[in-house]
Amino acid sequence: MATDASPTLKHSMLRGGVAKLCGQGLNFALRVAFMVTLARLLSPRDFGLVAMATVITGIYGLFSTAGLSSATVQKATITDEQISTLFWINVLVGLALTAVTVVSAPAIAMFYGEPRLLPITAALAAGFAFTGLGVQHIALLQRSLRYFAIASIETLSQLVSTAVGIGLAFAGYGYWALIAASLALPATMTICAWIAVRWVPSRPCWNADIGAMLRFGGTITVNNLVVYLGYNFEKILLGRIWGPEALGLYGRAYQLISMPTDYLNGAIGSVAFSALSRIQEEPAKLKRYFLKGYSLTVSITVPITVFCGLFADQIILIALGPEWSDAAEVFRLLAPTVLVFAIINPFSWLLLSLGLQGRSLKVSLVLAPIVMGAYCVGLPFGPNGVALAYSTAMVLWATPHILWCIKGTGISFGDIAQALRQPLLAGAVAALGAWFLDEVLDAQLGQYGRLIIGGAAMVGLYFLFLLIIFGQKAVYIDLAKGLRGAIFGGVESKASTP
Repeated sequence: MATDASPTLKHSMLRGGVAKLCGQGLNFALRVAFMVTLARLLSPRDFGLVAMATVITGIYGLFSTAGLSSATVQKATITDEQISTLFWINVLVGLALTAVTVVSAPAIAMFYGEPRLLPITAALAAGFAFTGLGVQHIALLQRSLRYFAIASIETLSQLVSTAVGIGLAFAGYGYWALIAASLALPATMTICAWIAVRWVPSRPCWNADIGAMLRFGGTITVNNLVVYLGYNFEKILLGRIWGPEALGLYGRAYQLISMPTDYLNGAIGSVAFSALSRIQEEPAKLKRYFLKGYSLTVSITVPITVFCGLFADQIILIALGPEWSDAAEVFRLLAPTVLVFAIINPFSWLLLSLGLQGRSLKVSLVLAPIVMGAYCVGLPFGPNGVALAYSTAMVLWATPHILWCIKGTGISFGDIAQALRQPLLAGAVAALGAWFLDEVLDAQLGQYGRLIIGGAAMVGLYFLFLLIIFGQKAVYIDLAKGLRGAIFGGVESKASTP
């Protein structure tokens, strides 16, 4: 299966981006509906109890793909025998992780001093087996840029997961509703991926290329492990020291504020990684494509993140209810962290597409102890202290991260500064305007009114400055024309066999 860049790559990227964004938008709506509904049916303690287990099993989950989905997408040419071998490796890894999770359940319960975590952890183990069966099928869809199919699968899976969770919560099953929802998601995705790809693995066959792909995947897995520990160690500490209620408040605030940017980065990032991998030997084109994708991602995430920080109280009250009011300050304090994520996460597309996974790992090995140290500084002050320390560390780290990632790639710091300058300035002006309007109308509007009026004012000001005053209108008109041509100029290609 050859993957040389073709003249239609731009249209494929745009079609894929549209499909992923639409799919992620639907997924986001479903996730919000799920969170809002269950926040009113379950307590912070229920969420915190499940989070105690998932923050540990999430470490195991990093090994579920073994980085082999990325290896399948990144490799220039790949054979059916190689994909089949990777498939069976993923299946074995999934079964092994299921066993490890069940065996470690008593230790996890003992660590937290919470016996209910034993059956919870054991039940979550089945998710690894489901995931292992579908890794390569999803990778084949991604490799073929079949993002409409991927978006459809993700949306249907999220719908099934949401329905299962809400149904069980209404039936009074408590935190078991969260567990059932988390298992329904990978099970549905795997079933749908098999139906969409219609590829049946053959017998495994080892060769030298498999070893290279395993090393590539292994490096990515270690990198993901380091990043996960760095970005989730505070949840382990909060659960151990402050208990399930504090972790529940922190965890919901973290998930809610990071959800929009996570989905956006996931939508654009998976398309960008596939496309950039195809043109990795064309530096000028790669630079142009990356900077356009980077600029688009930042331009969309800046106003969302700033808005969340500015209207934290209203968002938490409306989304989660008055029982979760203590999460509002955590939500606000985490806003700078999520903004920095929006700025630095896209560099993973660049590094992995260029085969620089080793550098990505080194960056993570430096970042992880920095943020873990920050958590320890903030831990005595509870969830608010941890959130503040986390954001402070991430803001200080942003510039060194960028400089390290772009070294030797042909992309300069000036290129990145240019992509960041206008969205950040427009976001700052829009935030000031929305804040001033909110202060003036505070006594005249309820929570819903403040959120709607403030949000409308901020969006209007942001795009006024970005498109008109900063002269970005032509860029987005060109993007709109490209999207129209991509959508109406062709249809997604059918699945190809490897």
